[in-house]
Amino acid sequence: MDPIRNPYAPGAGQRPPELAGRDKELGQFAVTLERVAAGRPERSMVLSGLRGVGKTVLLNALRGQAVQRAWGTGKIEARPDQSIRIPVAQAVTAAIREVSHRHRDPDRVDEVAGVVKSFALRTPVEDRKGMRWTPPADVPAAKGRADSGDLELDLTELLSDVAAVGGDLGVGIALFVDEMQDIAPDELAAICGACHEISQQSAPFLLVGAGLPHLPVALSASKSYAERLFRYVVVDRLAPAEARRALTVPADSEDVDYKDDALTELQRLTGGYPYFVQAFGKATWDVATESPITRDDVLAAAPEAEAELAVGFFGVRYERATPAERDYMTAMAELGVASGDAPVATADLARHLGRKPQSLSPARDGLIKKGLVYSGERGRVAFTVPHFGQFLRGR
Repeated sequence: MDPIRNPYAPGAGQRPPELAGRDKELGQFAVTLERVAAGRPERSMVLSGLRGVGKTVLLNALRGQAVQRAWGTGKIEARPDQSIRIPVAQAVTAAIREVSHRHRDPDRVDEVAGVVKSFALRTPVEDRKGMRWTPPADVPAAKGRADSGDLELDLTELLSDVAAVGGDLGVGIALFVDEMQDIAPDELAAICGACHEISQQSAPFLLVGAGLPHLPVALSASKSYAERLFRYVVVDRLAPAEARRALTVPADSEDVDYKDDALTELQRLTGGYPYFVQAFGKATWDVATESPITRDDVLAAAPEAEAELAVGFFGVRYERATPAERDYMTAMAELGVASGDAPVATADLARHLGRKPQSLSPARDGLIKKGLVYSGERGRVAFTVPHFGQFLRGR
């Protein structure tokens, strides 16, 4: 098969040629956009799931829907130990730019730009490290608006004013936040508080966040009403029919078919995880010599796909861990043999390693901070990466 025509796209956040299994979420968001633009009440959205299930791809697809409906949009990727003030100001500036050329009152747009500037300038000096973006210099900072230093109040005022600009045009403003679990707890609380107040104003604003499985828990811990504030969507592996669709539709576009047993084997190897579907699909295409692609082609390509995943998907994450953290993850993998890598009790890990539970807390906390494990419930931990336990057991 011609490798130049290979239609599969295994990449971080890279949209696959066929976005299979996400029709429901896309359809629901399309309705949400229309309802909010019409002044109807709707909740913002939070996507959560393991790494490699396509959260970022879906987040970008939802943003694309907003852009198609002429909404103003901005996106940030949260980072540990980084304040969200400047990233939010930068994203909001992009959203205003998308709608400002259609606004009949440039003075009103400038006023809002001044509010964005005052919001950004309240970023403490110690939180500006590594941030190159600076507020627009062609408008003066507003006084007495979004500049109190209280993040929740300032966010509320900022987003209310920005949403009003979108509302003038019969649309809205949407802010998309990736890796949302990396936002500090106090800033998560401020975001929840601002979204709560704005929703009560029926302002045309939506926040769409994406993060690891424990993100809903983190939001609920920051504000008690967060469980009712957002519509939570769990982004999971693809059902067998959708995994087949993700493989066959791109191949059909190149006049290539699969034999049924080849698709069955690919489903077994990938578990329906979108990133793995793309990785194995790409490797199988490069190995196959003719259509239809057979099970033998899949089996011949599997070692190459697994080797690439071992380096680029699993290996880079493993290398980020300290020796103590690696021991912790190895113990998780060993205990996960019988349960299929279900969440493991921290007490069981301590017994397995012959250590006191409190002595393992630094390793656990370090792994959570690095996004390698998560705690969806008290006293239990699990890998954020599918098949990671299997990878560790094979080392």
